[in-house]
Amino acid sequence: MYSVNLADNGRHITLTSDDGFSARFHAIWLRDNSLDENTRSRMNGQRRIMVSDIQHDLTIKTASIGENLLTLDFGPILGRLTYNPDWLRDHAYDRSNTNQNGGLPDGLVTWGASLDSRIVTEDYQHVSTTDQGLHNWLDHVRSYGFAILSDGPTEPGSLLTVAELFGYVRETNYGRWFEVRTEVDPNNLAFTNLGLQPHTDNPYRDPVPSLQILYCLESSAEGGENTVVDGFRVASELRDRDQTHFDLLSQYRVPFIYRGTGDVHLATRHPMIELAADKTLRSVRFNSRSIGPITDLPFEKMEEFYDAYRHLSDLIDDPSNQVHFKLKPGSCFIVDNTRVLHGRKAYSDTAGQRWLQGCYPDKDGLLSKLETLKQRIG
Repeated sequence: MYSVNLADNGRHITLTSDDGFSARFHAIWLRDNSLDENTRSRMNGQRRIMVSDIQHDLTIKTASIGENLLTLDFGPILGRLTYNPDWLRDHAYDRSNTNQNGGLPDGLVTWGASLDSRIVTEDYQHVSTTDQGLHNWLDHVRSYGFAILSDGPTEPGSLLTVAELFGYVRETNYGRWFEVRTEVDPNNLAFTNLGLQPHTDNPYRDPVPSLQILYCLESSAEGGENTVVDGFRVASELRDRDQTHFDLLSQYRVPFIYRGTGDVHLATRHPMIELAADKTLRSVRFNSRSIGPITDLPFEKMEEFYDAYRHLSDLIDDPSNQVHFKLKPGSCFIVDNTRVLHGRKAYSDTAGQRWLQGCYPDKDGLLSKLETLKQRIG
């Protein structure tokens, strides 16, 4: 049961309920977020008004509630609008900001080596043919930044079929997809049999690819186990151990550079740990192979910055933060490339084969598909 009270001469209301919920809402916010057909399109939900259309002297003259409907009379000239109090509760903004510097965004779950025993692996057939299977897999990617798919087809290009389950592939200078196997004259160290420290892909791009799929077609070579690390867990651990190191890596930019063939030169400058406006973690960019000369720091801070850089690298290499697995032909894994680092152990180039294909779908497609599946499943 809800109740409502006017306050501050009608500049805001306080909405309360019997279960202890209480939140304030400004008149201007309520006007801007009205769901009536003159404010929002019923077809696509887009707003029909601009902020300049809202009266400067807008106030609420009367407020009443009944039958789960809040009725507000706005003045001086707007008139009456109604709201669902449950909707307002879901969108309440009157709350203390408890996020620490470097806190997690809502709904994300961090993990370490203990995830080894409970890695979510969904069956390709279940994911590709049922809404529930696809929902479960995508929801795990959203929450954990990582998931595996097993028992899929083994034809080259099958990774595009996986990407099409939820979105679209971003084409780069590597093409719509790329081969991950040993090359004679590689333009990237990933295309060798060397071990690779866990890293995020393509930090020299802006925007950085937000998802990556790596799909296994052959796996008979000795070694080559994949490694994943939760960059948000590592960043949080760094913050808890040394706030100064965290601040250095989140406040100063480093250059990421890639020069491939003669017609490709990519470069960006971003912090290794990037924070959103509310100071929650936004992304981690870590790839020692692609860092250029660091010049954005004062002379007095450079040595300490390298201490912080080494500290972060050591945490990434810490076995307690790493999960290892080896893909079989027809299996793949997907990572949120803004959060989860991936690497591999070295593998033999004298016996057997290791052949993966990779591509970069966009995360907005995954999140959109997940939301529509939630609505469909209920």
